[in-house]
Amino acid sequence: MLTDLEKNAIRDHYRTISENLPHFRPRHAQREMLAAIANAFSRTLTREDDSDTPPERQGESIVVIEGPTGVGKSLAYLLAGGIMAQTRGKRLIVSSATVALQEQLVGRDLPFVVEKSGLELSFALAKGRGRYLCPYKLYQLTQNHAQQTLLGIESPILWENKPRPHDLDILSNMAKQFANRQFNGDRDTWVEKIDDSLWQKVTNDRHGCLKNGCPNRPECPFFLARDALESVDVVVCNHDLLLSDINMGGGVILPAPENSFYCIDEAHHLPKKALNQFAAEHSWLHAIWALEKLPDITQKIARLSDKINLANAADDAASELLEYFNEWQFHLHIAPEFNQNDTAEHEAIWLWEDGQIPEPLQTLTHNTYIVAQTLLKHLNELNDALGHAKRDKEQNQPEIDALISEFGIFIAHAEQILDVWELMATVIKDEKEPPLAKWISRQFEDKRLDYMFHASPISSAKMLANGLWRRAAGVVLTSATLQSLGSFNLLLQQTGLIWLPETTTLALNSPFDFVQQGELYLPPLSASPKDSVAHTDEVVQWLPKLIDDKAAVGTLVLFTSRKQMNDVAFRLPENLLPYVLIQGEQSKSKLLEQHYQALKNGKPSIIFGLDSFAEGLDLPHEACVHVIIVKLPFSMPDNPIEKTQSRWIEKRGGKPFIEITVPEASIKLVQAVGRLIRTENDYGRVTILDNRLKTQRYGQQMLACLPPFRRIG
Repeated sequence: MLTDLEKNAIRDHYRTISENLPHFRPRHAQREMLAAIANAFSRTLTREDDSDTPPERQGESIVVIEGPTGVGKSLAYLLAGGIMAQTRGKRLIVSSATVALQEQLVGRDLPFVVEKSGLELSFALAKGRGRYLCPYKLYQLTQNHAQQTLLGIESPILWENKPRPHDLDILSNMAKQFANRQFNGDRDTWVEKIDDSLWQKVTNDRHGCLKNGCPNRPECPFFLARDALESVDVVVCNHDLLLSDINMGGGVILPAPENSFYCIDEAHHLPKKALNQFAAEHSWLHAIWALEKLPDITQKIARLSDKINLANAADDAASELLEYFNEWQFHLHIAPEFNQNDTAEHEAIWLWEDGQIPEPLQTLTHNTYIVAQTLLKHLNELNDALGHAKRDKEQNQPEIDALISEFGIFIAHAEQILDVWELMATVIKDEKEPPLAKWISRQFEDKRLDYMFHASPISSAKMLANGLWRRAAGVVLTSATLQSLGSFNLLLQQTGLIWLPETTTLALNSPFDFVQQGELYLPPLSASPKDSVAHTDEVVQWLPKLIDDKAAVGTLVLFTSRKQMNDVAFRLPENLLPYVLIQGEQSKSKLLEQHYQALKNGKPSIIFGLDSFAEGLDLPHEACVHVIIVKLPFSMPDNPIEKTQSRWIEKRGGKPFIEITVPEASIKLVQAVGRLIRTENDYGRVTILDNRLKTQRYGQQMLACLPPFRRIG
């Protein structure tokens, strides 16, 4: 339970904020959130003295909080979380889904809390290794930074194809700026857009990294950033980095879960982010390249480490795996799924139904997995031998360092291959267990035919429950929209929190007066959105009636498909066309700049946007006084993971549309409606051009979950 010291600290620092800010108004919902977080973290379990057994956590220190816009969620979790972390000897890890919120936390919210509350908190932003430049690889590619001659390519194996002069110019410029301390090595601070494939040449992974043995260790951006994380109170990261750390066992990139309190903001993104993290895929072409190139480097390692037999064993495994991948190419070339009339020359997907391996491919799948396992084992042993050679043969240091860096590329390829085939070969016999989604996609890379092998769980619940919830000292999950159809059940099921019965949930009230600030209009449309042509016709007829072409205010029109958005835009009357800004025709920042400029010039501005504009777009006051939702945001199961999940639900006697599609659409609808009222001074109208809200039972349920605007019409 909370100690008097903790209660007093939270109360005093919160009071200090109000004293330092004359216009600060303490909000009941914010105080409620502060108390809920502090109480949850106070229930954290600790390992008993002289015991090696971790405590059995049942969710007693986990709280799920839905905090509508305007509550001041970040202040609540930073203040309560920061104080509780300090008093309980933990680190506070704050995770968000978007770069925008991470930048806001580090650039605005945390400095605000420190300055205005008087709470001393040190903090840093954590990023994945892939966001940072590897100076050693950059100097390898551009050659000899000491003299800064930058003459060319020292290590051709780092390039799969002959480098373009333009790419070499970019890397030479990057090396020069980094050496002159004009570039700090963080990809996000590089002024020009850089292609992913080129950036991969100058970043690194844990295998290719020379670590403390690297001659460039003192200037390494990754290690400088990682060193800073060791001493701070608060670590800010994104969901991908958090999940990557959990996937590697926890405590590898970030502080260990047992020593951490987590504040997971934008938590509604966590289940799908987790699925992406726990999935695996690899390219046939890239695998072939790596396996064909591998003997060149293993024989060099054999010469330096005196491990010729081990190198030969690795080469044999690579050769055998190469044969299996050529056999895969043969089977895929004749597979009916890739030879139908409408797919023969296009990208296509072969989904293995219910994750079951097709009978003719069972032996090949199993063999591919076994040999991939053997190959990675030999490569790891060779890597260890190379490490011993580095310690024993000082005269060969430059050559060994170059080999370690290059060899890391091949270990990463081998790991990626094994991750896929371990899942591909998995047979789930318990019908109560969700199946794995397994599929192969055909695509064309620079006009070359390639196949991608994919495997993924259809639920991240088990991995999250075992890897995070049952290990973390405490967790708060929060977002403006966590409930679906008035319940937290969907989130609890998707995240595995449903299995931790002592997890608490809290839905905070909004500080806004929706009855006074907004209104909801459901026009009498006759066409169902299922009839896309008729529905589009009606939308085109209604928009001129709904939008005033004289008022200098903003309108946001949200679509669920780009085709319908473009069709409607093409058919708008001439009096509205000059004021329309369409998502995708320019960058988001440029579009918003034009939007505000039009309003400043006394003209209306109409934004046509898609799903991404229905969340996270902040247009307060006159920037948005009308949100028009063209269609309910249903997301039909059209990708392999969702299709596999839907079949599994159906086989268990369930209805995917009711269990998954409607609840997820309800969350998206609430988010879209939430674009209207962003502050206590905002006003406006939400119009929904979908008659299913009136005609379908689920529509009535979704309607009941919207803010209590005045109903008109």
